[in-house]
Amino acid sequence: MKRTNILFTTTLFIFISCLGFSKKEENVQKTYVPSQNTKVAYFASGCFWCVEAIFESVNGVEEAVSGYAGGHTANPTYESTGTGNTGHAETVAVYYNPKIVSFETLLKVYYGSHNPTTKNGQHPDYGSQYRSIVFYSNNDEKATIDAMIFRLNKEVYDGKVATEVQKFTKFFKAEEYHQNFEKRNPNQPYVMSVSVPRLNRFKNKFPEFLIKE
Repeated sequence: MKRTNILFTTTLFIFISCLGFSKKEENVQKTYVPSQNTKVAYFASGCFWCVEAIFESVNGVEEAVSGYAGGHTANPTYESTGTGNTGHAETVAVYYNPKIVSFETLLKVYYGSHNPTTKNGQHPDYGSQYRSIVFYSNNDEKATIDAMIFRLNKEVYDGKVATEVQKFTKFFKAEEYHQNFEKRNPNQPYVMSVSVPRLNRFKNKFPEFLIKE
C-alpha cells in the first residue's frame, strides 16, 4: 500500500511539474523577426513556460522566447537541461522596444513575478535548471541589476536575494513545442495549476506594466 502511494505521489508530481511534459508539438510557430531598434534581455526564474507568459503580457515586449543559458555545454536540450548536469537554466529571451519599456522596468517585472530568495528553483520546480539568473550584456545593465539587488536586499529581502548575475554569452532556443506553451496548452495540468495562477498574481500586482487591451 505504501509503495502504491509513493508511486502515485511521484507520478502526480511529474504530471504537474514543468519537467513532466515531453510531447512534441507538430505545428511550427511563425518565426519572430526583431526590428532594428529592438533590444533583448535574458531572464531565468523557474519554468520558462511561466516566465515567457509573464513577459509577453508586458507593454513594450514584442516577443519572449524560451530557451537555455548560463551553462557550460553546447546545444542543450529540454531533457539534458532537466538533469541539472549542463549548468544551463531554463531562460527566456525578452525582445523589447526600449522606447516603450526600459531594462529597469523589465527587472521590476522579473523580481515582481518570482521569489528571488530561493536558490535552486521556484515551487513546484526545483533544481539548478530552475534557478534565478539575470544576465547582462553591458556595464550599464550590470549597474542597473546591482543597484536593484542592493535595494531589494536592503528594503525587502533582508539580504537574502539569491539571484545569480551573469554576463550573457549564448542563448540556445528551446524546442519549438515549448514556445508560447501556456497560450497553446490552456488545459495542460501544470499550466492550469501553476502557470496561469503565477501570471494572474503578477497581473494583479502590477497592472501598470500590462498591455492595454
